[in-house]
Amino acid sequence: MSPIGGKSKHSESGVARVMGSGCSGILELLCFHPVDTVAKRLMSNHQPIFVPGSPLSQGIAKMNAVVFKDAHAQSVGRRYLSLFPGLGFAAGYKVLQRVYKFGGQPFVMDYLNRNHRDSFVKTFGEKTGKTIMFATAGSLVGIGEVALLPLDVLKIKSQTNPEALKGRGIFAIFRDEGLGLYRGGMWTAARNAPGSFALFGGAAFVKEYLCGLKDYSKATFMQNFYSSIGGAVASITVAAPLDVVKTRIQNKPFDAPESGMSIITKMVRNEGFGAFFKGLTPKILVVGPKLVFSFTIAQQLIPIFHGFFESQGITKTQPMV
Repeated sequence: MSPIGGKSKHSESGVARVMGSGCSGILELLCFHPVDTVAKRLMSNHQPIFVPGSPLSQGIAKMNAVVFKDAHAQSVGRRYLSLFPGLGFAAGYKVLQRVYKFGGQPFVMDYLNRNHRDSFVKTFGEKTGKTIMFATAGSLVGIGEVALLPLDVLKIKSQTNPEALKGRGIFAIFRDEGLGLYRGGMWTAARNAPGSFALFGGAAFVKEYLCGLKDYSKATFMQNFYSSIGGAVASITVAAPLDVVKTRIQNKPFDAPESGMSIITKMVRNEGFGAFFKGLTPKILVVGPKLVFSFTIAQQLIPIFHGFFESQGITKTQPMV
């Protein structure tokens, strides 16, 4: 990722950023889409699965019904395939999201570095200012991610409420639902702002304070891996409560929407405050590696693509000033 630094530092080309982040999105999709489906279905479940005093077998049966839905009584192969609903929506959303987020954050970082670096350094100091600037760039990009919300809504509905999409093509859905596909947009922005701040800020903190890096683009694979772990765990934990609310808003039928405040009220009254962290453990243990994987790959590939394109004369970037 592009660093903050003096005039000797470079900024990776836009082509390298798109290629590196796009590849990370494709690889993440192929490896982790089933895991994402499981997490979304668990977060959308309103009933307790393992009830105290009930047989363990009953809880396991409920878990299978929640995770595999109509395929829960079928063969292992069919149950596994049932975790790939809406793959087309997921492909479009995931690749665009990673290109936008991992490829877009360095552009915002470059802007802040050119125009506001002195303010950050004066307020927070040299090292902390760099980390906060990196996190702020991530937060701003995260808010703008709302533009991709319709694809996210369709992906989640296909994973948790496929009946709402049955027999309808994507163009018909966009025509019929219109702005309804942006339902939950404010909650998405409210989740993304601190979540992306924690993701990029946590990664920058690890590189700056634990790895001692001055130029983040020079990080080794393991340094990118460790920084991605720090950023991912921080991001998932910070965003968890609003992520549950966002998911429940988006998996409602198109013709029966429910407001975020109504969902929050019902969650507190019927499920307690612990409901805001439903799915947190599987997200950190299972979905967390998805984010660690894609963030590590993006951070690793962007400088590699940059070096290749520069050496071939395909791109030619200027030193940062």
